[in-house]
Amino acid sequence: MRNFWALIAGMFFGAGLFTSGMTDTAKVQGWLDIFGGWDPTLAFVLGGAILPTAVAWRVVARRDKSFSNGAFPNVSNTKIDRKLIIGSLVFGAGWALSGLCPGPSLASISYGGTGLFVFLAALIAGMAIAPKISRLI
Repeated sequence: MRNFWALIAGMFFGAGLFTSGMTDTAKVQGWLDIFGGWDPTLAFVLGGAILPTAVAWRVVARRDKSFSNGAFPNVSNTKIDRKLIIGSLVFGAGWALSGLCPGPSLASISYGGTGLFVFLAALIAGMAIAPKISRLI
């Protein structure tokens, strides 16, 4: 049953990404191009995500277990360190260059195209080498 609800949530998430324009690489790159042809419309997506997330965090803070009776994961690291900053910069650079991040890239698989598959190959390669690079930082 848990997988069923995960599928439903994933479908809503993917539909939201599509509807909001987060799968449109030109729109995302326009949002990130603050010194050029900036497109502020994705600010509404950000605002629309912050409100329900803030409510969800308030609800979670008052509960001992999740709605599926599972325990909440422990937060193991809350400090801002060099690994977090470097990872954020690499993620942001990849997002700006491709116009995609992991969630929207999976939601846009149906579009196909060479650029998407190059992005997915780079994503998988990055996930494979990240632990090795992490030990060096």
